[in-house]
Amino acid sequence: MRIAILGTGTVGRSLGTKLLELGHDVGVGSRSTHNESAATWLMTQTQRPDAAATTGTFADVAGAAELIINATAGVASVGVVSSIDPELLAGKTLLDVANPLDFSNGFPPKLSVCNTDSLGEQIQRTLPQTHVVKGLNTVTAALMVDPTLIAGDHILPIAGNDDHAKGHVTALLCEFGWRDSQIVDLGDISAARVTEMYLPYWIRLMGVEGGPMFNIAVLR
Repeated sequence: MRIAILGTGTVGRSLGTKLLELGHDVGVGSRSTHNESAATWLMTQTQRPDAAATTGTFADVAGAAELIINATAGVASVGVVSSIDPELLAGKTLLDVANPLDFSNGFPPKLSVCNTDSLGEQIQRTLPQTHVVKGLNTVTAALMVDPTLIAGDHILPIAGNDDHAKGHVTALLCEFGWRDSQIVDLGDISAARVTEMYLPYWIRLMGVEGGPMFNIAVLR
């Protein structure tokens, strides 16, 4: 499958590397064709006969992809997807892994949107012809692509309006190593509010736990 990743940070690069290992063609997009982070990532990737790695602008990689992953900074995400011709994204699935974390006043960050709205919903309103699925935003990058790094039956919530798109995303998550029983469908895209509002708690837990390598489980 041809997958576009919007964003060249730690999350975008981690996802891109894993997807290449799984045999997917990956395009990593940024605002400029001369993005240094994207170029460095591309040089570190082993050339494979079954998967191609490319870089380009957001529009370049999104237009050529079957599935898009938004891994940009949350406060910039709406601007990024708005910069792409919506026809290039029409009918496609967009997995939104970003969180609306605002660091303008330092650490810990505040949420730029919460309670009655979410970044996932803002992206869905911006791209009404695209099927937005919120997911992977509740764990650190290493766990996104390898849930076996921690033991136990920890969970990964997803949310979105289109069941087919959520199935598309679930299949990809299972390729990463997540089991169906670990993936919890919270319902429509408005459920992105609760997964994004979990992040202030996650940040506090990270400080207490001494790092980001943890996740939550539901015990009955």
